[in-house]
Amino acid sequence: MTNLLTDLGWSSFYQAQCDDAAGLTPYRLTEIHRSQMSALGEAGEVTLTSPKLAAGELAVGDWVLADPEMRIQRVLERKSLLQRRAAGTDAQTQLIAANVDTLFIVTSCNDDFNIARIERFLALAHEAGCYPVLVLTKADLCDDTRAYEAEAQALDPMLTILTVNARDPEAAKAVAAWCKPPQTAAFIGSSGVGKTTLTNGLTGGDAATGGVREDDAKGRHVTTARSMHPMQHGGWIIDMPGMRALRLLDTREGIDSVFDDLAELETQCRFSDCAHETEPGCAVRAAIEAGELDLERLQRWRKLRAGEAKNTETVAESRARERRFSKMVKGVTKGAGKRKGR
Repeated sequence: MTNLLTDLGWSSFYQAQCDDAAGLTPYRLTEIHRSQMSALGEAGEVTLTSPKLAAGELAVGDWVLADPEMRIQRVLERKSLLQRRAAGTDAQTQLIAANVDTLFIVTSCNDDFNIARIERFLALAHEAGCYPVLVLTKADLCDDTRAYEAEAQALDPMLTILTVNARDPEAAKAVAAWCKPPQTAAFIGSSGVGKTTLTNGLTGGDAATGGVREDDAKGRHVTTARSMHPMQHGGWIIDMPGMRALRLLDTREGIDSVFDDLAELETQCRFSDCAHETEPGCAVRAAIEAGELDLERLQRWRKLRAGEAKNTETVAESRARERRFSKMVKGVTKGAGKRKGR
């Protein structure tokens, strides 16, 4: 293991997967394009191709093994994976980023602040195995940030919250303290909340940044693709395009980690399939009636669970259809070959 690979985040976890990798070289993906990928390795920055895997099967942050012709032959097992159901009507999984240690959930102290969205991002982080840190930006434009901090802290007394002015150099220092070398962090949040500004502060870069519309606090997309950059103090940061919609996928455990109080109460209900409505012996309804649980929190939990279940089932059905179609095509091709050989 070389110092350069170690600086990239290489560890015994990945090395143990390379016992049968003679002739292959490890690289870490920093950008993914349709036909090629940018990566870093012992030789510095390289360009890789992926004849065996579609671009959608790879994520920024992935460790891969490539042959001397710079073709990716294998993706190493990931320590963590951020994923969602892809936007649009296609029932596909979209890989967001891989091997992330710390996920910075960025929102601003204005109309962008949305508890339900924060809960979604927290569920994503917990399911992936990332340490979540909530970053509240635009503190300099807010008369009193304490209300935002209190509402967020109520989600979890142990949640780390940073309140910053993204343009202040001290903001980058505060963020960097939660991602030590050679760890990898990622920013996630809506457009215009300061993700790229913070990335510039951490990396010393000058990527273009965008503002927000004053009437609805919605930002303009400036970052158009995910990319991984070295931070000045060491470690890596993945900057991502703005993400207001997050359709959770395969995150049941992550959701229940965010709503651990509700998940625990549910185990105390008389019936295992309790819907927490009118059933007798419902511990969740009893907690609401006793003033120990907020009804809105229950409704958000239900909505997240229902949406996650639907997305997971829909994508699973789509994968099954693709497998059946692929099997049919192979059968037809094989049959055509036999007839041709007669």
